[in-house]
Amino acid sequence: MGQQATPVRTARLGKAVGPEPTAVSGAVLLLPGGEEVSARRPSLVRATALVRSLGRRIARAGREEGLAVHTVHYRYRGWNGGEAHPAADAEWAVDEVVRRYGDVPVCLVGLDMGGRAALRAGGHEAVNSVVALGPWLPEEDVAAPVEPVKQLVGRRVLIVHGTNDERTDPELSFRLAARAKKANREVCRFEVHSDGHGLHQHRDEVVCLAVDFVMGALFGRSVARPVEDALAAPPPIGLRMPLAAGFGKSLRR
Repeated sequence: MGQQATPVRTARLGKAVGPEPTAVSGAVLLLPGGEEVSARRPSLVRATALVRSLGRRIARAGREEGLAVHTVHYRYRGWNGGEAHPAADAEWAVDEVVRRYGDVPVCLVGLDMGGRAALRAGGHEAVNSVVALGPWLPEEDVAAPVEPVKQLVGRRVLIVHGTNDERTDPELSFRLAARAKKANREVCRFEVHSDGHGLHQHRDEVVCLAVDFVMGALFGRSVARPVEDALAAPPPIGLRMPLAAGFGKSLRR
């Protein structure tokens, strides 16, 4: 009896968050975190509270606009070096959105390793914006190629990082943002002072910031003044913008 072939793993989109609109005019893909190296399957229950909160709030905010929100389920739990599996899965997911919904603008929203995947896959022609929350980025090494940023030209980019993040170095996301800003003025970065990796202390403000940014990027809504200021300000001001406590209270509908 011949040896049974190992089934090929495929990425997939989770079901739409909230009621799926009958006519889709934009899409958000949520990219969860993961591990640096792992060939194991991702755990479906490990999506963080922040990702779940974001998905629900973004879907609710964009319901009238025809926004579809999906979580991307990766093939592997790890980034896995040059394989960059989550970035490849994010690109596949954008292709799948285009196949399902047609030529609609897509925003990639990633946390931790998903933040790096969102930034890396941001060059897909259907992507018009990227949100990276506490992105996991590699340590800078003279022997290794620098993390690319040219793919972000023409996209609107938001990076958010807790200043007390002990899992992913906020200074690395600042340096990436500074390089990206040289190629693309539509880049901003907010610092959440005293917060850690999961942005638990100021989750509501982070969610409000992300929702405000996404609605502006996908549907041309006016964004909050701090976002306007951060996008317009030269480095380093617009890349070290403090996220104010209570941000978003006046934005809720």
